[in-house]
Amino acid sequence: MTMLGEQDTSISLPGDAAYDVATQVFNLAAPARPVAAVTAHTIDQVRNAIRYAESEGLQVRVHATGHASAATRPMDGAVLIRTELGGAVEIDARSRVARVPAGTRWGAVAEAGAPYGLAAPHGSSPTVGVVGFLLRGGLSPYGRQVGLAVNSVRAIELVTADGELRRVDASSDPQLFWALRGGGGGFGVVTAVEIELFPAAKVITGAAYWPAVHAERLLSVWRRWTLDAPREVTTSLRVMNLPPLPDVPPALAAGPVLSVDGAVLSTTDDVTVARRYAEDLLGPLRAVAEPVMDTWELTTPAAVLHAHMDPSDPVPFHGDHMLLSEIGDDGAAEFLRVVGEGSGSPLIVAGLRQLGGAFSVPDPAGGALDHLDARYSYAGSGVPFDPDVARALVDHCAKVRAALEPWDTGRTVPSFVERLEQPQRHLSPEQVEAVDRVRARVDPSGRFRGDIAPNASAIF
Repeated sequence: MTMLGEQDTSISLPGDAAYDVATQVFNLAAPARPVAAVTAHTIDQVRNAIRYAESEGLQVRVHATGHASAATRPMDGAVLIRTELGGAVEIDARSRVARVPAGTRWGAVAEAGAPYGLAAPHGSSPTVGVVGFLLRGGLSPYGRQVGLAVNSVRAIELVTADGELRRVDASSDPQLFWALRGGGGGFGVVTAVEIELFPAAKVITGAAYWPAVHAERLLSVWRRWTLDAPREVTTSLRVMNLPPLPDVPPALAAGPVLSVDGAVLSTTDDVTVARRYAEDLLGPLRAVAEPVMDTWELTTPAAVLHAHMDPSDPVPFHGDHMLLSEIGDDGAAEFLRVVGEGSGSPLIVAGLRQLGGAFSVPDPAGGALDHLDARYSYAGSGVPFDPDVARALVDHCAKVRAALEPWDTGRTVPSFVERLEQPQRHLSPEQVEAVDRVRARVDPSGRFRGDIAPNASAIF
């Protein structure tokens, strides 16, 4: 084990227990194998790791929960910093702002805001890290009402390649603040973020599941509802082929099912309008057929984190992601042809997240990525149980991509990209040039260049 100066931080090497902790990832199909690693709990530990990388001629890479490990570049020749910065989530209820240390999961933010009747634009799982989700865009179950999650960021604290701790906001360094928010990474080690919260008194949330034999009619009803759906409602539709595991309800493991989940936000305790919106969505769907399982209910905002039933423990998975225009009847038919019942799809989950609403509105004060010009976000993934299944997943992802090509916008959301090799683009060429100029200023030696997302820099 290599010790760093007089600090109690140590850089761990392969074979050390601390190395195994620092390199943990959520996607077990894409392990991280850097030259060395450290779990940083303090600013000094971050600085020491950067100095070590400089002395050894290594790159610096950063992660927290490792959810995006398959979408990142190999870590050969790099020191990995796992950010687990100390401190609790701090809520300023008057200004509706939360300060969140890097490494914090969304569940902790939701818990901290609840006593004040405030919610955050979190994702669909309580175990996802806040910083990575936000700065890569972030699709929230509240997104049609509040927009991309990254637009909620009000300040960012980071240590840059020179070891300086900076607090960056719209007034202190507007160019860096702009680039950090969706610019593709490679600027330094983010140690905390400040995000704007919003009122959330009650939500109607959950998921309903039907046998896949009803998929064609259900998709038609849901898609037509999305065309003029209220902004207070954000939903997703998924075709699921769940394995018979202990934590999977038997009704969902009996065969392919189609689910519709989401959230209806009520900012006040008067839920009259929210109930009407929920009935407008769910009534016609339930009229198609009785669900085999239905968890939609009026509840507290924290329940939204569990409605999507994302796995809470690390798992191996392969998948793909696209942003789609309005698919119409033809696109819906193609979607079911390649992922629905009888398609032979090895994907465990394949779905469409509803966009539009505030997702599609540019934020005048936003960063490099501030809105999505698309109607749906497609994502599909499966578990590579063995090499044959792994190959089948790659082949089928290509089949789905080809089928949906007429509606593919060519853009992606970085936080939804599941593998490095997939086609991906979220910035225009002009934005890429602008972001690169900021990187050249704050990281002239390119110490963090390995952390840059594909197609987010002209360097690669």
